[in-house]
Amino acid sequence: MTMPHHALEVVLTRPARPAELRTATRSVPLAANCDGTRLMALCPGKTARRAAHRLRQHLGSLPVDVITAHYPDQHGQVLLNIAWPPTTQAALRHTAEKAGQSPEQMVEQTLRRALDQHDRDETERLRRAVTHLLTGTTPAHLLTALGHVLARTPGAAP
Repeated sequence: MTMPHHALEVVLTRPARPAELRTATRSVPLAANCDGTRLMALCPGKTARRAAHRLRQHLGSLPVDVITAHYPDQHGQVLLNIAWPPTTQAALRHTAEKAGQSPEQMVEQTLRRALDQHDRDETERLRRAVTHLLTGTTPAHLLTALGHVLARTPGAAP
């Protein structure tokens, strides 16, 4: 039976040097973006978590910030594999323990709150921009202009 493969994205803390990439690609095939700060890999593993752990070991001295699953799982969740520095890990564990949570739960909850806040901020920014646009035009003109822009936007529905 063949082991499933998982598409994983690696975000680096700095661009990888050519020698570092050559060394890493000896143990795992990697595709780098144009500036060498993001990598893609297809890794075997029973789960995405195991594949990410295996990938992190193969990447060796590359300055890995985070490894993520490129595609959400069946529950819509995306794996984040973060190697915290020991002091951060200890502080996170301590804070999570005081809150009666696991470190994973605390990070997930914090990320959800930050993403929700980002969504609210973006919605408010767009509301203000549309309100400003409507001070100098009619809703019909604004919708017509929006339709023209969207029709010329790559990837937008026709």
